Amino acid sequence: MSPPSCRLLPYAVADGARNMAADEVLLEEAVAGRASLRFYGWSPPTLSLGYFQPAALRAADERLAVLPYIRRPSGGLTLVHHHEVTYALALPQGKPWQDGESWLCRMHHVLAAALATLGVVVVPHRPRAGDHFDGPLCFRHHTAGDLLLGAAKVVGSAQRKLRGALMQHGGILLERSPFTPTLPGIRELSGRALGVEETCAAARRAFESATGWDVAPGEWTTEEHRRIEEIAEETYARPGWNDKR
Repeated sequence: MSPPSCRLLPYAVADGARNMAADEVLLEEAVAGRASLRFYGWSPPTLSLGYFQPAALRAADERLAVLPYIRRPSGGLTLVHHHEVTYALALPQGKPWQDGESWLCRMHHVLAAALATLGVVVVPHRPRAGDHFDGPLCFRHHTAGDLLLGAAKVVGSAQRKLRGALMQHGGILLERSPFTPTLPGIRELSGRALGVEETCAAARRAFESATGWDVAPGEWTTEEHRRIEEIAEETYARPGWNDKR
């Protein structure tokens, strides 16, 4: 029997509305039974709010207030997408895609293995009594399974589910952004200046090794492109969505 096939979409850079619309389309495809993985970047640098966060919190930091922003379909806290690689994984319900093991932890194990092949050793955060974090930035808050380099978080993820299907997206912080000077990236913490291409390639290899799935390069369909533009314009580019809280 051939292994399950997961489509690997080409790396691309887009604005916040289209990136979030693309991830939503992947979730729709997962509901229909298609598994997909993609890596992507952001242009211009963009702030994303967790679904439940108030938009007004941006005003508390002048560096954040100047950035374009979107509200993610997933939960969690504020992210500044700048010097990072972002991934999105969308999986249908049931086996072999979902077997009861948390994909938040499972994908972080994959990314830890990928980074190790590039000379960067990260470890999952294990909460301890007395942990204290503050502020709206996601990478200032450590939750179980987040990947740490020393005391700093460099990988975090969030999820959304729809009719049993799963979409999980997250960021690998390659280096410090001037918009979030308190958050060092892999470059500052390890001295390793990882490139986007090598990071994506390592993550793909580690994912394939960990799952045993056939991770096959694929393309967006014409209908998916249409849906991305539709969702971007009708949802993520509208103040009614981004300022809803």
